[in-house]
Amino acid sequence: MENLWSPWRYDYMASVGATPVSCPFCVDAADTSQDRDRLIVYRGRHNFIILNLYPYTLGHFMIVPYPHTSDFVASSPEQTAEMMVLAQRGMGALRKLYRPEGFNMGMNLGHCAGAGVREHFHMHVVPRWIGDANFMTITGETRVLSEELSVTYRRLAEVF
Repeated sequence: MENLWSPWRYDYMASVGATPVSCPFCVDAADTSQDRDRLIVYRGRHNFIILNLYPYTLGHFMIVPYPHTSDFVASSPEQTAEMMVLAQRGMGALRKLYRPEGFNMGMNLGHCAGAGVREHFHMHVVPRWIGDANFMTITGETRVLSEELSVTYRRLAEVF
């Protein structure tokens, strides 16, 4: 039997159930100096696109509004419309770079719905391929990603 090491997952596992010190999605809309470190691929007027630090598949990104809020219903029509435009644009970039066979797209609003960050709503876009949920994910509870996040960031940022 071989070992598959994924030490970066420890930070996630150790943080489960802990109250975050600050919101991981709160960013200054005007300050782009840390975009690479924070994996922010693109900034719109009302939202930004950020890679998921713990992706389900290669290219898994999120669209996050700048205001810190958990209330999707109270969001402006401009903000939610831009979320959909950014989803389209991001999916187009993923199609060009990775040729996924499908996508999962959605939001987990509230603890009982599975939201990891309940205080700041966001939309996930997850590219999918036949067989991406293989035995490693199902029996080993481990995801195998074929590319480092820094490479995915660079490739997506170039397309945007």
